[in-house]
Amino acid sequence: MNSIFERRSVNFFDPSKDIDDELLKNIIDLASTAPSAFNLQPWDIIAVKTPEAKEKLLELTGGQSKVQEAPVTLIVIGNRAGYDVNNPVWKQLEAAMGKEKTAGARTMAENLYGSTEERKIKFAESNAGLLSMSIMYAARHYGVDSHPMSGIDFEGIKKEFDLGEEKDVVMLISLGYFDGTKELYPRAPRRAYEDLVVTV
Repeated sequence: MNSIFERRSVNFFDPSKDIDDELLKNIIDLASTAPSAFNLQPWDIIAVKTPEAKEKLLELTGGQSKVQEAPVTLIVIGNRAGYDVNNPVWKQLEAAMGKEKTAGARTMAENLYGSTEERKIKFAESNAGLLSMSIMYAARHYGVDSHPMSGIDFEGIKKEFDLGEEKDVVMLISLGYFDGTKELYPRAPRRAYEDLVVTV
């Protein structure tokens, strides 16, 4: 519960503090327990860590300094074709459920998510969005701060990092440690149940 309330979108990262590969792996492994449609997990991540890659990404984010200051920025990618037969999850489901049930589930997924371009986009973005929030909570669990970014050049990043036709950038998430010499604004009020929910 503390991870939820302690998470903040941190604008200022301490560039002297690193995130090693083992810690990043722990964060992603925990985050990947996020739910997804048919457990298809139609997502990928590029971890931008090198100075060269950060420089490329910086230009495509309008010069947001957190890209350079944070030890790693994740490019969260949604796969619009993640429901199709090439997804290895179907083989796992087949081993668990049998060929007939899996074939039925695959047909249902294709009808639900692949029948129009809009549905493909919704499929990719909604599932990758679930992973993204899970990453930020998992990071906080391990004492790591984060900041999501969507004010970016989506197509430019897709091209620069060679994502391929069916994969789209959903958001960026910088991970690192808050620069204690800076100050965060107080947490802004959130809409409460009474403002959010209409019961029908």
